Amino acid sequence: MEEFNFNGGGLERITPARPTYKMIALRGLVVFPTQSVHFEVGRDKSLTAIEKANALGENIFLVAQKNASKQNPTSEDVYRVGVLARIQQVIKLPNDTMRVLVTGLEKRVIREFIAETPCFEVELDTYPDEPSDETQVRIMKDLVNQKIKEFASLDPKLPKEKLSALAVGNDVKRFIANATTILEQDSAERQRILELRTEHEQLEVIYAHLVSLCEILTAEKRIAERVKQSIDKNQKEYYLREQIKAIHAELGDDEDEAAKIKEEAQKRNLPDYAIQKIEKELNRMSKMASNSPEAGVIRTYLEWMLDLPWNERTEDEIDLKTAEKVLDEDHYGLEKVKERIIEYLAVHTLSNNLKGAVLCFVGPPGVGKTSIVSSIARAANRKLVQMSLGGVRDEAEIRGHRRTYIGAMPGRILSGMKTAGVNNPVFLLDEIDKMSSDFRGDPASAMLEVLDPNQNDQFKDHYLELPYDLSKTMFVCTANTLDTIPTPLLDRMEVIQLSGYTYEEKLQIAKRYLLPKQILANGMKEGSVVIPDDVMMQIIVNYTRESGVRNLEREIASVIRKLAVKTVKKSLKKPSFKVKAEDLIEYLGAPKFKDEETNRTDSVGRVTGLAWTRVGGTTLNIEMALISGGKGEITLTGNMGDVMKESARTALSLVRSRAEKYGIESTKFTTNDIHIHIPEGATPKDGPSAGITLSTAIYSTFTGKKVRGDVAMTGEITLLGNVLAIGGLKEKSLAALRSGVKTLIIPKENEKDVKDIPEEVKRGLEIVLVSDLDEVLDVAIVK
Repeated sequence: MEEFNFNGGGLERITPARPTYKMIALRGLVVFPTQSVHFEVGRDKSLTAIEKANALGENIFLVAQKNASKQNPTSEDVYRVGVLARIQQVIKLPNDTMRVLVTGLEKRVIREFIAETPCFEVELDTYPDEPSDETQVRIMKDLVNQKIKEFASLDPKLPKEKLSALAVGNDVKRFIANATTILEQDSAERQRILELRTEHEQLEVIYAHLVSLCEILTAEKRIAERVKQSIDKNQKEYYLREQIKAIHAELGDDEDEAAKIKEEAQKRNLPDYAIQKIEKELNRMSKMASNSPEAGVIRTYLEWMLDLPWNERTEDEIDLKTAEKVLDEDHYGLEKVKERIIEYLAVHTLSNNLKGAVLCFVGPPGVGKTSIVSSIARAANRKLVQMSLGGVRDEAEIRGHRRTYIGAMPGRILSGMKTAGVNNPVFLLDEIDKMSSDFRGDPASAMLEVLDPNQNDQFKDHYLELPYDLSKTMFVCTANTLDTIPTPLLDRMEVIQLSGYTYEEKLQIAKRYLLPKQILANGMKEGSVVIPDDVMMQIIVNYTRESGVRNLEREIASVIRKLAVKTVKKSLKKPSFKVKAEDLIEYLGAPKFKDEETNRTDSVGRVTGLAWTRVGGTTLNIEMALISGGKGEITLTGNMGDVMKESARTALSLVRSRAEKYGIESTKFTTNDIHIHIPEGATPKDGPSAGITLSTAIYSTFTGKKVRGDVAMTGEITLLGNVLAIGGLKEKSLAALRSGVKTLIIPKENEKDVKDIPEEVKRGLEIVLVSDLDEVLDVAIVK
């Protein structure tokens, strides 16, 4: 009965309110009419909807999400057609979830979303099915029945209860509901079936799915039969491999790993012996299960074989003028080194042969050994591979491990070649003097084969087990000293000595390379910092004592960082700084080394000697004292080696033998004990080159005459007073210049080496050549 409302001017019909329903968005589940379904509910909106509908005894609307992975769907994320369902049972589970049993009643379509919080609430419209042609429905029933029987015959594992559920009875709606779930279409496909309005159309979709399943099962059966006919029934492992092959054949997949590897080997133009090895390993792998550990080892080996550059190379574009320009751009000084590199490149240009050219740069740290190798690679237009040998003590690091070991890999030589991608890189063997040996082998002996031009075209890595040609590779080594390099290995290298830098060379290096580099590295703009030459020289003299320039670079970086702080604090847009001499204390602190004038005073028993170390030359202050009331015993301290101790005793015997000539009372040698000390006792000291220094200190102490503080000396002394030649003259002369002395005394036998002393040193030092101790004393003792 219609209802009306009187509004004063007449009657107005009252439109009845539409019922609303609580809604649940289901993930991966589509419910059909007549279907009873269990599902679990855990999301807040769904829990609220179930609780409210169940409390009020209302039906609930179930609709599927478009994207099942979405955790918090909105109204745009659900389909419009769903099923109105009756809640049959609600069971609360742990973790705030519920298990719900519902029965689908009828299809409905969403008219309007009334609310989305705290749960979905919707108005619905009916979604009636359209009548189907009974004849067409009957025909589709027969077709579906036939396919169900065929499906059951092809899939004997199908449970009987599923077959009974699939049997088409009079209730077509119930059959459609069961079939869509049991035949396992995805949720989008089930939703499509739900939205179809006629039973005929729904049956057609189910029939098409049954046809597809039957074709798949028929193909699987055909594959199984083909495999069964081609293999022995007892060979299960082989059966599985053949089944995989048959599957590839059925899919039309013609990918063959072995064929691809062979094709790649032919395309890379590998040597014949390498191709034969690959074919042999492929034959072994074909007889193994693809997931066996040994097959994985073979596959890794084959990948290494294909990744190595057997014939790939970079074309040399050597232009000597360009090479000279590159070397000059990257390094200041080092003229002899550059000259030898240019010679090497010239010979290679003419002969195209690298045999016999293994260069070894030897010098103290920080003089540019490693960086000059980078310049060689750039000048020769070659790739650079760097391998640090410091601390290497296992031969397998060079030659690799045999494949019998788990996790075996090639050595670092072949790893470097793989990284380069070409067979003619510049290969830097850095710190070759730092290798050692233990029970795992001697890597230095393994390097003999690598660096021998007559052998390295047949280099054999333990892992590869095949000859690999290293003859096109340019090997360059670096070292701080030659003492620890075995003689056979040293014999295979051409040694090029890199001495320390003079003050002038350091100044030029700092101006041209270090300062611009550190300005950019610390975020400052190019040209924003200027350090005048006199200020830079103060940094070199007062804050560094080294052969190279690494500490100098650190000091420059410290100055730039201080200026960077000022730039940020003052928010300078265009910073410009000029460093003054008085600023150095603020930026770098007090000078680390004493002024040369205050450090060089005349004194008795104190003499400045010179020593060579693996990090360059250094000064050696020798001190001596007489202890009265003794018995003529000699005490030597300062961590002296055996050779230096012998030099001290020789010097004492020499002075004692000339006591009358030097005006020394002979009783002084028997009534006084002698103590000779060399400061910095933690540093080991050895060698014969301090002979004249020790003799001068002994003479000064016994005669009481002062030794000039501005004189440094080096030379071996004999028992007859002859001065013999020493080594490392260039490094020692640089150390003398750095220490601030004015006169350098050296053996006359070293006259031939004076030409190697830098011009700056010759200008800054008076070099005196001596052949006898008396000549040393004439120069060194204060008149």
